[in-house]
Amino acid sequence: MRVELSEVTLDVEVSGEGPAVLLVHGFPDSHHLWRHQVAALNAAGFSTVAPTLRGFGASERPEGGVEAYHPGKHVGDLVELLARLELDRVHLVGHDWGSGIAQGLTQFFPDRVRSLSILSVGHLASIRAAGWEQKQRSWYMLLFQLAGLSEDWLARDDFAGMRDMLGEHPDAEAVIEGLRAPGALTAALNVYRAGIPAEVQFGVEAPAVPLPESVPVMGVWSTGDRFLTERSMSGTAEFVNGPWRYERVEDAGHWLQLDQPEKVNELLLSFLKENG
Repeated sequence: MRVELSEVTLDVEVSGEGPAVLLVHGFPDSHHLWRHQVAALNAAGFSTVAPTLRGFGASERPEGGVEAYHPGKHVGDLVELLARLELDRVHLVGHDWGSGIAQGLTQFFPDRVRSLSILSVGHLASIRAAGWEQKQRSWYMLLFQLAGLSEDWLARDDFAGMRDMLGEHPDAEAVIEGLRAPGALTAALNVYRAGIPAEVQFGVEAPAVPLPESVPVMGVWSTGDRFLTERSMSGTAEFVNGPWRYERVEDAGHWLQLDQPEKVNELLLSFLKENG
């Protein structure tokens, strides 16, 4: 369905009945990333809301430059979406950039969140504290800051660079097909440019904002993740004021919900039922 918000119209999949779970994808995906989780959650008695974020997939790509894609804009979209759907509180699940956006929503609107599950990407302060290995794995974030150059490198030779980035992504070809649309690649990259410029990655650390005491948090990391170290997720415990649960998923890459859907579904369902 198409949901018109004040600044942008989003492509959103809403299904099932029961307590609501808001599923937030990351780069460079869409709500299709969650198809295995949507089916399992609906079967278990949960309703699901899976939006495609502004700038991605079939959602609109607003004009206004980089700042139109700041993570705060995404948080605002999600809060407005919940209001349009008349949902007061939800279980929140985020992957990759969706994890960062979900954490932002939780920090600023804790009364809207029953529980928070973050996949792959931990708290920003934990990522920064994870040492040189994590900085090496994050090299592409600096490349993505180079407007024009990064688009050219990723799209050159029929998206050869993007194929290298996506690596083991089970939906790589479908994702690339969506990025061929005019402006789609730049819009997807703009979340990095607005949200995590070089100053954030390497500058003086700002005081960490912890996740609130009222929200239980589960962090899930996969052993085959090429982009994030285990320390970047497990260290998130230091920045969670409420209950914390940590889980590792074996034999899965960065897109663990596609590589090991049954295991991810099992973890999500157990955590949501614990915190219903």
